[in-house]
Amino acid sequence: MPWPSTTSLPNYLALTSGSTYGIRDDGYHVLPEASIGTQLTAAGLSWRAYMEGMGVSCLAGNGVYAIKHDPFAYYGGACPSNVVPMDQQLDADLAAPPEQAPTFSWITPDLCHDGHDCSAPDADAFLAGLVGRITASPAFQSGGVLFVTWDEDDGGAGNRVPLIAAGPGVRPGSSDQAYDHYSLLATVEDLLGLPRLGEAAAAEPLADLMSLPKAA
Repeated sequence: MPWPSTTSLPNYLALTSGSTYGIRDDGYHVLPEASIGTQLTAAGLSWRAYMEGMGVSCLAGNGVYAIKHDPFAYYGGACPSNVVPMDQQLDADLAAPPEQAPTFSWITPDLCHDGHDCSAPDADAFLAGLVGRITASPAFQSGGVLFVTWDEDDGGAGNRVPLIAAGPGVRPGSSDQAYDHYSLLATVEDLLGLPRLGEAAAAEPLADLMSLPKAA
């Protein structure tokens, strides 16, 4: 999945709002409120963003939690109540019946478990355990879809990053289609019946990997 930015924040913004707002750094910027989070809230759909290592505020980095990896902290310059520390809420939500679990969930690992500050085996072990917990949850077993992706590569040619999709509606195999972060946002919005934001409106969704409803 190629993407032009090798800086974290623009990738996270593209994934959640359909725009990078021209940002090419990891500094803090107060941005318009429009994001997939505000879309979900307006549509009456439950959602939660789990940030590993986050303290009492999503606006305060602490060495393991990085604000640049929490796009929801930028929209409107405030922390929505939907953004929570991962260790305080995720297990309970994974154990919840499907009708009580969030419709949309976002998970950001800390700076060790995302592979930024620790070794690949550390990140692999974390991801393997997390994926196992998610796929065993009642919500996932009731027709959920899991997407695993990275914000950027290590600066290699083309900035190609993995995108893994798993779920009962995902076709086995790989794709030769050139997708980007706008494609993933478009896919999620189509699945949830939400209008596509920003550049996602013209993006190619993951239609060769799963059956998707028409864009709202």
